Amino acid sequence: AIRAAGAVLGFASPIGVDRRGVRVVADDLVAVSPNLITGANEEGYHLRNVNVGRDFVPDVVADIADVPAGAPCVRCREPLRLTRGVEVGNIFQLGTRYAEALGAFYLDAAGQRRPIVMGSYGIGIGRLMACIAEAHRDERGLRWPVTVAPCDVHLVRLAGRDPDAATKADALYAALRAADVDVLYDDREASAGVKFADADLIGAPLRLTISARSLQQGGAELKRRDRDQVRLIPLDGAVAAVQEELTRLRAEVATGVPAADLPPDPAG
Repeated sequence: AIRAAGAVLGFASPIGVDRRGVRVVADDLVAVSPNLITGANEEGYHLRNVNVGRDFVPDVVADIADVPAGAPCVRCREPLRLTRGVEVGNIFQLGTRYAEALGAFYLDAAGQRRPIVMGSYGIGIGRLMACIAEAHRDERGLRWPVTVAPCDVHLVRLAGRDPDAATKADALYAALRAADVDVLYDDREASAGVKFADADLIGAPLRLTISARSLQQGGAELKRRDRDQVRLIPLDGAVAAVQEELTRLRAEVATGVPAADLPPDPAG
């Protein structure tokens, strides 16, 4: 369409073209700038001292220029900063088009029948998950924030041939569920390395491990996904320890400060 109007690639301009079927859009800065240079619609030639309004009249004047980083804002004059983003939500004003087609009307204060004004509102759950995964991860896998994690605790049972370890792991799973803690229970017959790697990949905020060795040492092993330290907790206090750690994690999300750096709670 542009070539048909008489514009020449690399030397195009709205001057002298056939405007039928062509819409000319000018940036608002172009519209107020004097004596510009533009293409002459002839290969190898340009025009000087071109002025909007005298030499051509655009169909639309809008702020369409692609600005570089550091360019001054047209309102506050502060330098612009370019960053990448993801559209995770959108709003579309649909007007009355669909309301009229669907027969969706209402009576206004004067009793007049009018179509409702419709809107469309969406949130991309999949995109939100992708953004969280990009921001909260390491080389081993995801590190879900506790506020959006699909589960609170990844319980790993390393019972082997020890029936006591299996029984205690099953009992702890039931106790956590009874305390309204969301648990992913890995009771597969697999090696510790495989289970720990999968736990890191899935990325639950806490990993709780029961094994014959941990029971010999007096309890279960508790580990935060975002830290390397593993601590031993008494089995009879495991549920309380998990709840306490989850409270710390939620406080970190709310304040943006690691729990170790938070001031002590004056309420105790």
